[in-house]
Amino acid sequence: MYEPIRTRSLHSMADDAEYPHRSREEELDIQLAGHLSALLAVTDELGLDAAAERIADEVARLRGAPPARHAGLSGAAPAALHHRAHALAGRALVVAASRADTAAAILSAERMDAHTAALTELRLVGAH
Repeated sequence: MYEPIRTRSLHSMADDAEYPHRSREEELDIQLAGHLSALLAVTDELGLDAAAERIADEVARLRGAPPARHAGLSGAAPAALHHRAHALAGRALVVAASRADTAAAILSAERMDAHTAALTELRLVGAH
């Protein structure tokens, strides 16, 4: 009734192609470096130099090269920046935990704690 397919599908040909494939760990490294780079940009904007240097060191370790640093200011309120940094640190923590990167996980957790404390302080100052 139907003639059998005589050629291979595009999908199977693409699998055989000589394209470089990344491992799961390499993909997680890229993702973690991305989250930490975004956290670095916010940390630079907040003027947290010591924390920014620690984050930059982690990004350099993951990428094998020093990260590009944040060049401009967004003009966002400090509370908004701390919220953003907390969320980025949380994402980095999830990826670091999934790839069992203890150093990045500890750094991410410390940054989450620091931004939580900063937000609490901002709320207390704003309440008076």
